[in-house]
Amino acid sequence: MNPNDLLTIGDLARRTGLTPSAIRFYEDKGLLQSHRTGGNQRRFLRSDIRRLSFILIVQKLGLSLEEIGGHLRSLPQGRTPSSFDWWKISEAIRESLDRRIAQLQSLRDNLDGCIGCGCLSLKTCKLYNPDDVAAEGGPGPRVLR
Repeated sequence: MNPNDLLTIGDLARRTGLTPSAIRFYEDKGLLQSHRTGGNQRRFLRSDIRRLSFILIVQKLGLSLEEIGGHLRSLPQGRTPSSFDWWKISEAIRESLDRRIAQLQSLRDNLDGCIGCGCLSLKTCKLYNPDDVAAEGGPGPRVLR
């Protein structure tokens, strides 16, 4: 490995806009891996810039750190991921987003209908909870979950 291909944590922070503590946090969570110098200083691959950018983007999409880690584990270690590597991850995330979008649209539509009727009561609502059947499912918002 060429030493010029490695970045200090400060360099990586400047390139990604993250703080060193955030980078250490992601490292502690197993989302990226540093190499250690003889003096135990962290060094990161240039490809970690893209990994951290990916983390920031998909967190905004609502993916958990566990989900992100699963996707990152599918990437090769020690080499820059190819466009095909990223495309495979993109496909998996797209499917998950499509499901989430459908759930959110359904929730939005049901919420509009519930608020629109004016009763604002799931206990007495004739549309979404006739005869209070939702109570059989236990406490909490059963219908709009």
